[in-house]
Amino acid sequence: MTTIIGVRFKAGGKMYYFDPQDIQVSAGEDVIVETARGLEYGECVQGNTDVPDQTVVQPLKRMVRVATEADKKTLARNKKRADDAFIICKRKIEERGLEMNLVTAECTFDMNKMMFYFTADGRVDFRELVKDLASVFRTRIELRQIGVRDEAKMIGGLGTCGRELCCCSYLEDFHPVSINMAKDQNLSLNPAKISGVCGRLMCCLKYEHEAYAELQKVTPKQGSVVDTPEGRGKVITTQMLRGTCKVQLDDSPEHSLTEFQCTDCCVVKGACRNRQNAAAMAEERRRMEQEAAKQQKQQVAADGQAPDEAQGEPPAEDGAAEGAPRRRRRRGGRRRRKPQGAEGAEGAPVQENAPDGQE
Repeated sequence: MTTIIGVRFKAGGKMYYFDPQDIQVSAGEDVIVETARGLEYGECVQGNTDVPDQTVVQPLKRMVRVATEADKKTLARNKKRADDAFIICKRKIEERGLEMNLVTAECTFDMNKMMFYFTADGRVDFRELVKDLASVFRTRIELRQIGVRDEAKMIGGLGTCGRELCCCSYLEDFHPVSINMAKDQNLSLNPAKISGVCGRLMCCLKYEHEAYAELQKVTPKQGSVVDTPEGRGKVITTQMLRGTCKVQLDDSPEHSLTEFQCTDCCVVKGACRNRQNAAAMAEERRRMEQEAAKQQKQQVAADGQAPDEAQGEPPAEDGAAEGAPRRRRRRGGRRRRKPQGAEGAEGAPVQENAPDGQE
């Protein structure tokens, strides 16, 4: 077993585990711990707890000490330095003409490093800016580009519900949110209504998605045909959270709806409830049958006319050899004419209808 404590550095931030070094720490106390960035001041949110060795990643960073009054004064002084650094960095950005929006500035507890967080549409070359800041503060400088969700988490604000943003109050990590979650919950797909202050889909769409996904398995879809205790009908509206649906029965008036429990309705697959659609399908089927019959008659007539056409074929031209194949005339082309200077077999010109007595 390994003894750990949970420490959080920001309100609503992620909790990290540290080795208490055999010091008894209770939840709510401030501690100084070692991190990859150096010494940090944090709040213990989980006291000494024994957990299996497989559940923690070794080696654990150690806790240095419980925070004292001097440490609290140092923390307040560092916050003031970070505010001043924010103003200086913003002025340097304007002088350089960089297209970046500075969000916040932080510094480690031992002033070993200063971090500046910013947002930008694309990649920004801030190498010269880092040199300017390093010459002013005489410490290590780190600039980190973040997304719009992280920006909202750092700045904070109020959501459309009137409460503090979830991301800056208690959410530790951002979960992926898709537009299908809004569709499953029958919400308006207007981006202005389902987007948060960061411009992305609201994180709260994730909260009830699993419940709606389970309810969809037992709730019939709108427009489906169902069998109810009072007969067959069409589903008009559904209330997934209440587990009810309103059905227009076949035997009821056109605008009369009856409410049933979703568990009492059985979906009929492949049924056609709409009478107008049924009539249209029947008319289409009848038209296709008529066209098929018409094509069949035309085929039979074409087969019967083929022998007659062969009998009425014009006789072959004079002088053509019997049994010789007929020369087919090209469509759209001209008939080939016999040249005037054509000669016969013995070289003499061919004469047609020669007068009597002439050879």
